[in-house]
Amino acid sequence: MNICVLGGSGFVGTELVTRLGRAGHWVRVPTRDLRHVERLRVLDTVELRRANVHEPQILSQLFSGCDAVINLIGILNPSGRATFDSVHRALPAKVLAAARAAGVRRLLHMSSLGAGESAPSRYLRSKGAAERLLHAQPPADAPQPAVTIFRPSVIFGAGDSLTNRFAELLRLSAGWLPLARAGARFAPVSVADVAEAFVRSLGTPASGGATYELCGPEIVTLEQIVRLTAQVAGLPCHIVPLPDGIARAQGAVMGLLPGSPFSLDNFRSLTLDCVCRADGCAALGIRPQSLLAVLPGYLAPRAAAATTA
Repeated sequence: MNICVLGGSGFVGTELVTRLGRAGHWVRVPTRDLRHVERLRVLDTVELRRANVHEPQILSQLFSGCDAVINLIGILNPSGRATFDSVHRALPAKVLAAARAAGVRRLLHMSSLGAGESAPSRYLRSKGAAERLLHAQPPADAPQPAVTIFRPSVIFGAGDSLTNRFAELLRLSAGWLPLARAGARFAPVSVADVAEAFVRSLGTPASGGATYELCGPEIVTLEQIVRLTAQVAGLPCHIVPLPDGIARAQGAVMGLLPGSPFSLDNFRSLTLDCVCRADGCAALGIRPQSLLAVLPGYLAPRAAAATTA
């Protein structure tokens, strides 16, 4: 297949594009900075193109001749012109319009568990708005690509912003960590399993119109994720669970810092458990990997030392 992957330079995107390229698909990856996709240059069937995907005319050019389009672009917090509305709602609308115009047959979209227009956070509400517009009835004269939506729990793997961030915070703080919503529940899913779900859905015609919730094999709290990260990385761990009132204040203050390491909107997202109601991995024939099976490969002290060297 000829496939255009938006967000192909990111954490999930790099894994997915690599799998698609090795499987023999022709993959087009637009990016604003070609330096972000250096790892993908070794793949013979991957075309890297400098482009601004927020421009409708550019999207039409990118999608020309494509059988499928995959949209992985998302943000956890707004930054400058990248707002929840522009990235999570307006961009999917542009992608859908350009896909219709180009006659694209499949459209795969990355959403999030808990997405919904009545969700407690702006992040989840904007994700829900995108799902609604992607499932909206198309104009009578517009061909509609078959849309497949993926709703993962938190995603882990080498280079993630979950376990690696906690490991770094524990190193900087000698193991002490004030933690908001320590009891929030997740079913962490590996980046390899998420990428495999996208790949398999492309070969499954029945996945058109489906929504897949993607979760790992165990349900753990945020505190348990941090403690397991510390255990594997060989770091001290002293967690201070924060009452919600203090956690809200923490989010309000940290949301003003460069990069917004934690925000009030992040806190609101944590008030919902991020666990699956339906087993999307099983529906696609995937047996998901556990945290403990994967973490030692990139967080263990020897792995970290090898990476540094």
